[in-house]
Amino acid sequence: MTAGGTPAVLVELTPPDLTPYREGNTGIPYVRSFAADAAGPHAMVMALTHGNEIAGAIALDRLFRRGIAPLCGTLTFAFGNVAAYARFDPAEPHCSRCIDEDFNRLWRADILDNGHRSSERDRARELRPLIDTVDLLLDLHSMTAASPPLALTGMSEKSMKLARRVGVPEIVMRDAGHPDGTRLRDYSRFVDEHDGATALLIECGQHWRRTTAEFAYDATLRFLAAVGMVDHSRPLPVAPQRVLDITHVVAAGERFAFAREFRGMEIVPKAGTVIARDGDRPIATPYDNCVIVMPSVHALPGQTAVRLGRFRE
Repeated sequence: MTAGGTPAVLVELTPPDLTPYREGNTGIPYVRSFAADAAGPHAMVMALTHGNEIAGAIALDRLFRRGIAPLCGTLTFAFGNVAAYARFDPAEPHCSRCIDEDFNRLWRADILDNGHRSSERDRARELRPLIDTVDLLLDLHSMTAASPPLALTGMSEKSMKLARRVGVPEIVMRDAGHPDGTRLRDYSRFVDEHDGATALLIECGQHWRRTTAEFAYDATLRFLAAVGMVDHSRPLPVAPQRVLDITHVVAAGERFAFAREFRGMEIVPKAGTVIARDGDRPIATPYDNCVIVMPSVHALPGQTAVRLGRFRE
């Protein structure tokens, strides 16, 4: 176990040096935009929404080094919580997710407009004017669980359509968001069906695995191809997408513990099967063929411990 109480893991990835991107060219540190001569949308790819999820940063660094440029419109690459990323330590990789609070729970006007300050709120306010100009957003993440990659669309139909255009990953997860805060994916412009702006979050795999960084790079290229920023040269996905509807989000109490080890995406055949206990309270599957999604290795009280869902027929 690590000092933070989470299981020791193998970190296969080397965090890239972001110093060359510090100045950016947008007036916002660690944010760069590229404009094409031809008109088109403003597409943005965000990495490091969480400071320890470095696969997305590796993907963007690789694209920068490749010299990628949009065929039309404007393309923006952004590194989000760089303050937390600066603390990343392969010996304690879980500890640099954030500085003061979760950067991906702040994207609501009443939070961004109030006077409370934190490292994450200051950074969100710095990025917000740019976010307000984005038409298409891809937010790259990774997971604690050894789960296959997941696309998270929220309840918006336009986000689901974007996931279909991207074509990967195989599983498209539809959920209503976090009860403890609003993700960037769920920022008001991206969920308003009368606004053309659309966002998609992709969990690219387990933290710090080489395969996760490779998937982040591939998914980003597919996103850019889907929105017309690069040519359509990616091979076809190997499997059709499946939609997973999240019906229950289970928060951890003071004494939450799973009944057995779950890695994520297990299907529990029978309704009423006890999968965890929160103190003396059993947590049971609400229906047959219940899918266990993104179980937390060490959820703190009030945090999401696990999501429960079912595949659409």
